[in-house]
Amino acid sequence: MRWLEQHWYRLSPLHLALWPLAVIFGLLGALRRRFYRAGLLRVARLPVPVIVVGNISVGGTGKTPLVIWLAEQLRAEGYTPGIISRGYGGTAPEPRPALADSDPAVTGDEAVLLARRCVCPVWIGADRAAAARALLRARPACDVLISDDGLQHYALGRDIEIAVIDGERGFGNGMLLPAGPLREPPRRLDLVDAVVINGTPLFPRESLPHAVPAFDMRLTGRMFYDVLNPAQRAGPERFAHHAVHAVAAIGNPQRFFNHLRELGLSFTAHTFADHHTFAPSDLAFAGDDAVIMTEKDAVKCERFCSENLWALQIDAVAEPGLEALVLRKLRKESPPHGS
Repeated sequence: MRWLEQHWYRLSPLHLALWPLAVIFGLLGALRRRFYRAGLLRVARLPVPVIVVGNISVGGTGKTPLVIWLAEQLRAEGYTPGIISRGYGGTAPEPRPALADSDPAVTGDEAVLLARRCVCPVWIGADRAAAARALLRARPACDVLISDDGLQHYALGRDIEIAVIDGERGFGNGMLLPAGPLREPPRRLDLVDAVVINGTPLFPRESLPHAVPAFDMRLTGRMFYDVLNPAQRAGPERFAHHAVHAVAAIGNPQRFFNHLRELGLSFTAHTFADHHTFAPSDLAFAGDDAVIMTEKDAVKCERFCSENLWALQIDAVAEPGLEALVLRKLRKESPPHGS
């Protein structure tokens, strides 16, 4: 799959070869959307507002850090949020809670990370509406739900849509799958409530819909923690005189590597497919070299890793206007919180 992704972000004859399949993909997607909007396919409406944080492209755009940030902002405003996720990469056949100590092979790596970082319940399920209902039955105090991904999961009704765009990658070659990275055409952004750009955009902002507010977001973090002993933390200076291997199995590993370089680290980079299931041999580097990875990858390695494995905690910081927009729309959907 990764070899195909490389063609999505540069000129390639492969685009023309795959263009007919992209046309079919686009037609089927448009037909599916119309069926939902016409009521021919059922849309599940829930008793609490639903915020969908998704994207129109495949690969990592920064959705999960934004979900963590959004949950924190809502809690600070007195809301009791819950989070639902597909549990991508997991094997759970039915909706279930994802806990801090859940097996990521069952619930998916992102769900375990969300459960650890967010002080709110996290439920997973391929049927997000079913997962949401199960969460609300188990935690009836929840008064707003955040869906990590699911912009194209039209069976789940939503009150607010936030689309996240990778500032570096943008829309790639602008073509739909499999000729390009897009799940839906860029005009889909005309229908969302907010666009969030992760990092400095390398594409013209004029290409975004003028009627939809756009907000900048950046990912920050300089503290590492020992995966076997998370209480042990260190800054980048800890690795200044060590041989370092950086490992990433995320949608855009280059963003992680660039972040490490900005912290002044020198390292050997190792890229794996997104959601890769790690084995001890993947981390068997020579000697006592330090190994650094993302939090999402670390949850899959702590059961077998050695003491030289470190994870970098990343936090999203979004423009304040995004929080204000979400709160304004939430209060319009339901009575002011606490009233």
